[in-house]
Amino acid sequence: MATIAKMTLEELHRLIDERIDARLTYLLGRFELEEDELFADEEPDTRSWEQVKQDIERDRWTPPPGAKSSLELLREDRES
Repeated sequence: MATIAKMTLEELHRLIDERIDARLTYLLGRFELEEDELFADEEPDTRSWEQVKQDIERDRWTPPPGAKSSLELLREDRES
């Protein structure tokens, strides 16, 4: 490995990124999974776009009438 004095800025940035990644992995563990690990147990989604939209609409939560808006809740939280 080259000394820092002989490194380009890009090489230095890469070295810093690698060291930070190594330290975070050591402290927190590995979070990133390979694509084949992410979808290993999943079956392909064969729904049409219309079915997906219908599922989203069906599963969407709507607050009851008279419920406070998120802005009102935020204002209350800031006041307290």
